[in-house]
Amino acid sequence: MSRAFRLAAGLVLALLLGMGAARAIETHRFPAPGAEAVSLNLHAATDVAAMRPLIEDFQATRPDVGITYTEYVTAELFDRMRVACEGAGGVDLVLSSSVDQLVKLVNDGCAEKLGLASTGLPRWTRWRDELFGFTFEPAVIVYNRDAVRPEDVRRTRAELIDLLRADPERYAGRIGTYDVTSSGIGYLFSAYDARAGAVFGRVMEALGRARVSLSCCTTDILDALSAGRLAIGYNLLGSYAVAAVRAGAPLRVVIPRDYTLVLSRAIFVPKRAPHTEAARAFVAYLLSARGQARARETSFAFGFDGNTVPEADGPALPPASAILRPIEISPELLAIQDRAKRARLLGDWRSAVGAPVEAGAR
Repeated sequence: MSRAFRLAAGLVLALLLGMGAARAIETHRFPAPGAEAVSLNLHAATDVAAMRPLIEDFQATRPDVGITYTEYVTAELFDRMRVACEGAGGVDLVLSSSVDQLVKLVNDGCAEKLGLASTGLPRWTRWRDELFGFTFEPAVIVYNRDAVRPEDVRRTRAELIDLLRADPERYAGRIGTYDVTSSGIGYLFSAYDARAGAVFGRVMEALGRARVSLSCCTTDILDALSAGRLAIGYNLLGSYAVAAVRAGAPLRVVIPRDYTLVLSRAIFVPKRAPHTEAARAFVAYLLSARGQARARETSFAFGFDGNTVPEADGPALPPASAILRPIEISPELLAIQDRAKRARLLGDWRSAVGAPVEAGAR
């Protein structure tokens, strides 16, 4: 068994078995390997199992730094930081996949300039030398291999809609996606799906008729898919899905051929952070060649160069790919948080999909 496989297996066991049920705020401590001079306070809406290899590798370069990692769901982190940014807060780093929420915080003056404008990563992954994306994460369709016949695997949204219409009873109650009313990343993906025109309304309609199961978190949906309680997952984070496959889950990960949304989870250092120098060093590590290589080796399989991921059914996604739809970290994301637009999208979603259902409910 290769080292990379063991790393992936460990990651997914932690993600799928250790975190599936609890969604309370959790705190994890990473003591400094050497004599501790600094203790960073990192608040994140990212599973600690995914970040652990990166934190520990950073600490190999800075053995004087300890890290306290507080884990939230996206909406809780956003609410916490809106309050913290009004005062000192005691937070050194903020990390989330809901980049629209981070853009709102940065626009409100919450972030420190870091002098890291030349990162080597695509321009769309950073804003104002204050907010920095460090992962390349496509939104994918995931199928349980035992529940979905090979001939039923669909690779575009239109094909998926046709499948659900043609065989509604087979998949009723067995499709999962994010609850956009509680999941920041689910709301972000839906807001960008809505830009695709009529197909978004048809997707919502098809999910509603299929009695879609809704959840806050990728790991919950992947857990239900791996156990066979769900057959199909829509718009899930590809990095977590690939990690599940590498650990032996009976899943097929499909990169949509019509268009593929890609986000870069991002990080910033709040103003008045207690330990700005060490916090900046952690951000610089995540953006560095070493940090990027470690991320791809362990938790985040897809890279910015468009590498082919064997566990994913689909083309490589180089920067010039015609199907690539990156979610740019920019002021454009402020519109996603506009109250009127949010209310309209959530209203359309509720009308089509209905009340949230526990993932895997039949």
